[in-house]
Amino acid sequence: MGGLLRLSRLIDGFNERVGKLTGWLILAAVIVSSVNACVRFAFNRSSNAWLELQWYLFGAVVLLGAAYTLKQNEHIRIDIVNSRLPKRARDWIDVVGHVLFLAPLCVVMIWLGVPFFLRSLASGETSSNAGGLIMWPAKLLVPLGFALVLAQGVSELIKRVAIMRGVVPDPSARSGAHGAAS
Repeated sequence: MGGLLRLSRLIDGFNERVGKLTGWLILAAVIVSSVNACVRFAFNRSSNAWLELQWYLFGAVVLLGAAYTLKQNEHIRIDIVNSRLPKRARDWIDVVGHVLFLAPLCVVMIWLGVPFFLRSLASGETSSNAGGLIMWPAKLLVPLGFALVLAQGVSELIKRVAIMRGVVPDPSARSGAHGAAS
């Protein structure tokens, strides 16, 4: 179990860094959006590339930030139901949910996303909009984002099993929240 917990800490550390860096993309999106709006109103000029860049940045924030959200235990769950269940049941729901739902979804999205990206890269696909951007960077975000979520899901599963076995303390016991160990 010690080796798995070390792997979990590596995954957590990596996704923590990616998540914090991804946060800076929000600032970049705001700047791009603001400059584009100012140029459009002040000079009556616009560019599809700037609009598409905003979409790329938003997609990157969502897809690359999802693993960090999972790590921080800020993902959506039905707390009205979950909070009424015993701790052991909540732990098992996390384990079953990660194994039967999260992991298969991530594997399917990676499996389908890699060819989606590779076709775009090989063809040099560009946006159909005049002055639009190349498409492969945005399409790369799909398998990359789901790979990060899958890795974080593995980390969360390792931590939840360690907590259930009593190997590590449950941080939610101190905070009252339902979360996995860091």
